[in-house]
This record gives sequence, structure tokens and C-alpha cells, in this order.
Amino acid sequence: MGTMIPQSLPINTAISWQRELANAITDPFVLLSQLDLIGQLAAIDPKLIAQFPLRVPQSYVNKMRKGDRYDPLLRQVLPLIDEQADVAGFIADPVGDLSAVTSSGVLQKYQGRALLVTTGACAIHCRYCFRRDFPYGDSNPLASHWATTLAGLHNDLTLNEVILSGGDPLSLSDKKLADIMTDLADIPHIKTLRIHTRLPIVLPQRITAKLLSQLADTRLKIVIVIHANHANEIDSEEKAVLADLRIAGCTLLNQSVLLRGVNDSVSALRQLSEALFDADVLPYYLHLLDPVAGAHHFDVSLAEGKQLIDELRKQIAGYLVPKLVKEHAGEASKTPVF
Repeated sequence: MGTMIPQSLPINTAISWQRELANAITDPFVLLSQLDLIGQLAAIDPKLIAQFPLRVPQSYVNKMRKGDRYDPLLRQVLPLIDEQADVAGFIADPVGDLSAVTSSGVLQKYQGRALLVTTGACAIHCRYCFRRDFPYGDSNPLASHWATTLAGLHNDLTLNEVILSGGDPLSLSDKKLADIMTDLADIPHIKTLRIHTRLPIVLPQRITAKLLSQLADTRLKIVIVIHANHANEIDSEEKAVLADLRIAGCTLLNQSVLLRGVNDSVSALRQLSEALFDADVLPYYLHLLDPVAGAHHFDVSLAEGKQLIDELRKQIAGYLVPKLVKEHAGEASKTPVF
């Protein structure tokens, strides 16, 4: 409690992360121009951008390889015409989020855990996002009924963990996050706060000294699940802020999505696990793609996923092999694929 937290990024990150977030690239012409790929504009449909806008921080773009239209980081954010296809089984709510929303804006799918969709804002718009069509304005517990939400969490003695999701909860201000943590820490049976976030990977400036202090100064056990899909997303800056989070007392896990053209090879998965372990992050889940409408071109079959994991297990230590899982709407947990 109250421990001084060393920080690896400049002291002005509290300003710079918000400035970089505001200046994220939203124009595909600008993105492809920077990458010397202007000829790829024909693969983009402007209507797709109106429906689900392009958004990517400059710091993430800087990691992409110029002149490579198959760059695995670029593929995650580029709105391709492929998204227009109407493919059977690919729907707007593939994991049954809407049926799990309670009146207080809480998602309750699994025993002992409650998930709060705290914001629709993200630093990056991943084209495979399973909540790309989620009605954030109607289901945000922070919007107008936080007191009701807290009362529900207080009254449900079966709960021991609250999960912050979104959008990305770290796109909230330090003050908002501090208020949430304080309120949750006042509920005696809540022991763990889990935060699912991509910001330490795509916008490391977000991990400010103030945020680190807040995470360290709580009775709650903090688990941060970063969302890295490729080893190229993790360089020295990301390693530095992950180290800061670890020093602040956070348990660090990673979950990835198995994505066609991004990490659908044994070598890519091995390099990702090794990069994570080098940053003291434990590989946790490798998700088969949630079949959200517009993301069919990322899909990797169950059989191929199992084969990749079987081969990966032969090449690296077992603790570096993520669990291959599939989420099925209405099930009591994620389904491991053995």
C-alpha cells in the first residue's frame, strides 16, 4: 500500500497518452501512405469505415513494416472489403452478451464473476472485435445507474471477482478508475479486480505513475489481462510498462485470438509466447475466433487450431502453451479444446 512505483516512461505521460489517443489515425489514406501502401486503398470500402471506423494509435503504426500489405499488425486494423460478405453463422452478438446483461448493466455469465462493460471507447479498433455492434450506450453501468449496480454487487454474496471490460477500461481517466476501484474495494466479498485491456500493448503511454499508484494502493488483487496477438506488438517500451505493472503488484496474463494471416502458424505462436514470457506475462488463453459478422476472413478452423497447439506443445515448455478455448453463448464457462 502506498509503495513508490518506478516508472519507465516520461513524467508527462498523463498528458501524452490522451493526446496520442485523440490523434489516433482514422483515415486509411493516412495509414497506407505512411506504410508506402497507397495502392491498397482499392481493398477498402468507405462504408465499412462509417459503420466501424478505423482507429489506430501512431505508436502502434510505427511497429508495422513499410511496404508489407501482409504485415500482421496492419491486418488487425485494416477495414477490408472482405468484411462485407454475409457468411452463415457470423452474427452481431456471437457470444450471447446481450442475453447476459442484467438490469444494472452487468454481464453475468459465469459463477462468482461479474463483468462490467465500462466504456465503448478503445485506443484501437480491431476488425475481429466481437463487440463491434454492442449497444454500449444502453448497457454501460457507469452511465446512469452506478449506485444500482453497486447495490447489486453488494447483495450478491456469490461474487468474488469483478471484471472490467469494454471497449477498453483503461481508456477511462485515472480519476474514474480510482472511483471504481474504491467503490468495489468497499464490497467485502469482492476479492479480485480483473482488467481486460489492450492499451499497455497499443498505447503504453497510458500506464502513468498515477495509475500505477492506484493499482498498488488497493486491497483488491489486481489481475491485468493484456491482449497481444503477435510478438511484433511487444518491444522495449511495452516491456517497460509491463514491468511497472508487475512492480505495482499486478498479475499479468495474456489472451490472444487465433487469427488468419496474423498468428496462424506455429512459429508466430511460439514467438508470441516467448515474447510474453520475456516480459513476465503468462500466456493464458488462445481463443478461436468469435464468429462476429464481418470477421469471417480471420477464421481458423477448430481442426487447424488443435494441430497448431499440438505442434506448439512439442517446441516449447508446457507453461508457455496457452489454452485453446472457444466461447459458446449460454455455456457456464469457456470451452477448452483438447
